Order: sequence, then C-alpha cells, then structure tokens
Amino acid sequence: MPSKLLVLDGISGVPLGREIAQVAGELGTATAYHDLASMPKIPFDRLRSIVAKTINKQKQEEEGFFHLPTVQTKAVIELLERERPTHILVIGFLYKFISPGLMKELAQRYQCQLFLYDTDSCNLYSKRRSFIFFLEDELPAYQRIFSFSRVMSDFFQQVRGLNASYYPYGALNITLPAPSQQANDVLFVGSGDLRRIFMLEHIREQVTIFGKRWERNQALMSPALKQRIVDRDIWGQDLHQAFADSKIVLNITRAQFFGAETGINLRIFEALAAGCFLLTDYCDEVAELFSIGEELETFKSSSELVEKVNYYLAHPEKRAEIARRGHEAFQQRFTWKVRVQALLDGMGATPQA
Repeated sequence: MPSKLLVLDGISGVPLGREIAQVAGELGTATAYHDLASMPKIPFDRLRSIVAKTINKQKQEEEGFFHLPTVQTKAVIELLERERPTHILVIGFLYKFISPGLMKELAQRYQCQLFLYDTDSCNLYSKRRSFIFFLEDELPAYQRIFSFSRVMSDFFQQVRGLNASYYPYGALNITLPAPSQQANDVLFVGSGDLRRIFMLEHIREQVTIFGKRWERNQALMSPALKQRIVDRDIWGQDLHQAFADSKIVLNITRAQFFGAETGINLRIFEALAAGCFLLTDYCDEVAELFSIGEELETFKSSSELVEKVNYYLAHPEKRAEIARRGHEAFQQRFTWKVRVQALLDGMGATPQA
C-alpha cells in the first residue's frame, strides 16, 4: 500500500509545516496539509477557554494542568475518513487543538502511524505545568518524536524513555531580490525578550530590528534602541528583502533556549539558504552542525558580539567568504529536500514503486 502523509500543523503562524508538506509531495509521497487552528471549533470555544484559564489560575500551587482542546472530534474523524493517511506528522503540538489520547485512539482505529516534529518544547520551560502535561500526556501518544533540539531529544529518550531522535531544521532555497535603498549593518528578526534586549543594547547604533513583543518591553530599553525597532513580524518576500539589505544577519536565541544550551532555530537555516553572513550565539549544537569561522560565526558574550560585529563590518571580503561557504553547507546538508527525505525515511513514509 503506498504511503499517504497527513501533516497536522500546530504552529501555522510560521511556514515550517507548509514547507515540509510541500517538499514531501515533491519527493513523491502523497501528502495532505491541514492547519489545526483553522479546523471547526467546538461550540462555545472562547467561553471554554476562559473557564480553563480560570481553573488553572485557581490551581497555580497544585500539580496538574487543565486544558480543553478546541477542535470538534467529528471534524477530526471526517478528516481521517477523507484523507485515509498511513502516516500522520504533527508539527509542534496537538494538545491545544485535539486531545493527544483521542488522536492516538483514532490513529489506531484508522491504522495509521502517529509522529511528532517537536518544534516548541523549549518554549514551555517557563510554563511548568504545561510542560509536564506535554511530557506526560502528549508525547507518549507518538510512535516516534523528531526534535529540532539534540538537548530535548536526549532528554525525551534518556529521561522519559521515549522513542525520540534529533532532526535539525532545514529551509527552502531562497533567491534574494536586489538590495533596496534601505541598508542595514546588522539585522535582527525575532520577538522581544529580556536577554535579547540586553544583548542588542550593546550594538544599538548598528542594529535594525523586526519582530513582535518589543512594545511591551519598552520600559526596559534605551531611547536609542527603541528607534531601531519595527514592531511587526516579517516573513516571505519582506524577510528576503531585509536579508538582501543587510551586511550581517544576527541570531540571538531566546532566554529559555539559551538556558538549556540549545538553539538551532529556523533563522539559522533561512539566513544560510539566502547566502547571508550569519552571526549567532554559540551552543554545542551549532558547532556540531557547522564549521565556526568558516560557514558562520558565533559569539559567547556581549563583548564578543560587539567585537565580531565591528570586525566583520570592517572586513566585507571575510563576510562574503564565510557567507559563500555557509550557503554551500546549506545546499549540501540542510535544504528541506534533504531534511524532509530524512523525516520520510524515519517515518517509513517513502514512496513505493
């Protein structure tokens, strides 16, 4: 029986799930994509959400986590009846939309295998009860977990006894437009948090920032840094134009990722896919995947960030050489074609002759 892959996207605000589904189809595996956030909701979903949040606030000092999934069970059954997948790949998480236990039961009923591409576990570190719920109630539902983080895949496997593997991200090939009149020395694209603010203050005269959640942190920023921020997300052509206009693309991992010594996020692969010079904070996973100083550059402190920004702005030929090698590394090892093929092999969802 030929494989049929159903991608259920729990993080549709970023294009990762759609890109994986697109490339899986291009590789010859029949693939359907569905955005979990757009599936039919249970009646009075907003009221139910308020009730769940109220209960959780009342239970703050207790163990346990109360959550009401939003998607109608009937809609999930109709989707499985219509698509008849042999393999289901969840992107990010299920629990906000569908009960993991229900999804496991339905997967067994329809004789399909259930997998997770973990993209968000690090974002739950600061939400202890949500994280415990994710570990204890969602992850055991999957036959195998593919994680963007080696730290997390090792934790799932060694501490929780789960079938988990490390699968770094990839990206689509990116062809940049011509540079515009907006020239940026350093570009940072991402949401605001305390660690990022403290780091960026050191290069506030050189950096241009795009992303959400900066406005809420304005009280923590200098007037000079506030002037460098455009408080909106950019994706697609807007992101590509910003890449084309920038000498250095800067990546700073969020505080919870940095605290766990992990942080190979999508921005790293997007920047290399576009042929940009990338400067990112150091972690062992970066050093494992890339040759530092040859395919990208790293920093370990705010002083080293300042030092390397100044050095590479003054040496465009070195920037260009590292960017070229980084792009070559991407083409060889980290296109979505390469990474999705590894995912399909890991799921046993490759096309059958």
